[in-house]
Amino acid sequence: MKTRPSDRPTGKRIAATGLGLSLVVLLQACTVLGPKYEEPTAQVQDKWSGIETPAMSSDPPLDPQWWKSAFNDPVLNALVETALEQNLSLRSAALRVLQAQQQLAIAMGNRYPQSQSMTGDAQTTTTNLGTDELYSLGFNLSWEVDFWGRYKLAVVSASAQLDASVADYDSVMISMISSVAQNYLNIRTLERRLEVAQLNLNLQEQSLQISTAKFDAGATSALDADQAETLVYNTRASFASLQQSLQQTKNSLAILLGRLPQDMNGLLTDVQPIPDTPAEIAVGMPQELIRRRPDIRIAERQLAAQGAQIGIAISELYPQFQIGGSIGTAAQNDFSDMFSTGSYTLNLFGAFQWNIFSYGRLRSNVRYQDAVFQQLLEDYRNTVLQAEGEVENSIVAYLKSQEQLAAYRVATEAAQRAAKISTTQYEDGLVSFNTVISTLGALQNQQDQLATTQGTVATNLVQVYKSLGGGWEIRRDKTADELLPDSTRQEMLQRTKYWKKILK
Repeated sequence: MKTRPSDRPTGKRIAATGLGLSLVVLLQACTVLGPKYEEPTAQVQDKWSGIETPAMSSDPPLDPQWWKSAFNDPVLNALVETALEQNLSLRSAALRVLQAQQQLAIAMGNRYPQSQSMTGDAQTTTTNLGTDELYSLGFNLSWEVDFWGRYKLAVVSASAQLDASVADYDSVMISMISSVAQNYLNIRTLERRLEVAQLNLNLQEQSLQISTAKFDAGATSALDADQAETLVYNTRASFASLQQSLQQTKNSLAILLGRLPQDMNGLLTDVQPIPDTPAEIAVGMPQELIRRRPDIRIAERQLAAQGAQIGIAISELYPQFQIGGSIGTAAQNDFSDMFSTGSYTLNLFGAFQWNIFSYGRLRSNVRYQDAVFQQLLEDYRNTVLQAEGEVENSIVAYLKSQEQLAAYRVATEAAQRAAKISTTQYEDGLVSFNTVISTLGALQNQQDQLATTQGTVATNLVQVYKSLGGGWEIRRDKTADELLPDSTRQEMLQRTKYWKKILK
């Protein structure tokens, strides 16, 4: 159906409409509701306890790959590299970053005109007077003007959530690296404890041979041999417990590497000593935690995201303005008339919607969003406080375990001398076998305690670096798609073509 000349929009009418639209567009940038977000403050102490000791330095940590400088162990370095490539929890965190990136893209897209529909129609009507045909094609477009900054605030909120998801990825990375290091150190500790148990078993078996020989010669009763046999078999029994713990720790390490537990059977077959720790470590100052620890950055970014939600809630109290229009063409009986210059229709409109009868619901939502903001603010302050406590705890644990290690070394040396002297004196008939049993048992306990404490010192150092939030810097500002391995990107690209511009 053709439009009449009088129905067509004139140049003056189009110009007036365009001027109105321009005014509305200009007005939309004038107002952004809600409180202005300011970075929160929290209680931060001046320095760490124990920083005056020679083992600690207030210098900021220089090497983000702290596991390399702290332990200088090529095997550990290789394990961490493997975990960074294959750990499934880290891949999951990377995908959450990708999701947040797309949520931000959606929020940004909502700021622009939206197509409501594109319609087409073809009808045939037959009556006793004849047959009529009607063809039409139309396109509708509408735009909710961001007069109060609601969509702008939604972008701000989504952007802050994206930052929080990146910080969450960093947190998962730090936790994963620390877990790999701790499991590796536990494996080396258990291996050392097995070595210690074997060394003590050899001494105890020699003692059993001596006591048995004396019994056979009639110099002693069967009591000495029985006591020696008891000690030997108790030590043999401890092997099973240590081997169980060793295999279970290897299984845990395999999962961190993204491998099947049985795959670890061929790894770490060479027994190596527990890595030594450096004489001094740099821990920086408490103020640096706010910038370094991912959990603090997560809490702050979530707070920023919620701050924008207050403004969005306030915007619901005011009218929402919308502009739009439609353009179409129609023809009757002759399809070719649809594309003639006189067959089109154009419609422009402006509208607003105002929820004036909300019965307090909208104001309650503002108060609700502000209460959530205040809760997240307290959570942020608590996160900072908890982080400082974790660092303090890890530092004192590291320092005190070093003191324990020094004392156990002296005690172990004394136990070795005592075991050697008591065995010699027993052979010469100067002491009873109870003295030998006592010194051999003490030696085993001391050497096992020494090995355990050596491992504890190393794992406590890992905990220090973990509490300081170091290690995530190796990410080097990678984009969301670069955080994913090639295999994951290819899997997603094969499932849907819409990733082509995102997953490069």
